[in-house]
Amino acid sequence: MPKKKNKTKQLIKVVLDTNILVSSQISAKGYPSEIVTLIRINKLQPYYNTEIMNEYNRVLRYPRLQITPLEISVIINLILRKGVAMETEKSTIEMIDESDRKFYDLHKAANAILITGNIKHFPKEYSIMKPADFFEYSKAFTI
Repeated sequence: MPKKKNKTKQLIKVVLDTNILVSSQISAKGYPSEIVTLIRINKLQPYYNTEIMNEYNRVLRYPRLQITPLEISVIINLILRKGVAMETEKSTIEMIDESDRKFYDLHKAANAILITGNIKHFPKEYSIMKPADFFEYSKAFTI
């Protein structure tokens, strides 16, 4: 009897800068929202660590953003449920904004794509992309 081929699809590993989650909650339209949808439907696998989850929780609660506690709970639980926790060592690479190091270090350790709206805060690397660039890149994977 012939062996069945393993049709398990490899998920695209991503690290999401906080601004992607914020944008996805402020507007249901646009690439950040589509990125969250791809996580929901098991096309992307987010990576996170304690520091990143703390920032997500803190920033999403800023009153000026007007994101409801229910919306915050849903997005945080989605990341926890679908994501992979991975702690990392702190790198020594020079960063424009030190608070972004946690995202950079995790994307390197996980061999993941870092998606951010603040691309200028990071070193120029092919694996660090704006949301629109990520969708252009991901066409090769037919997500």
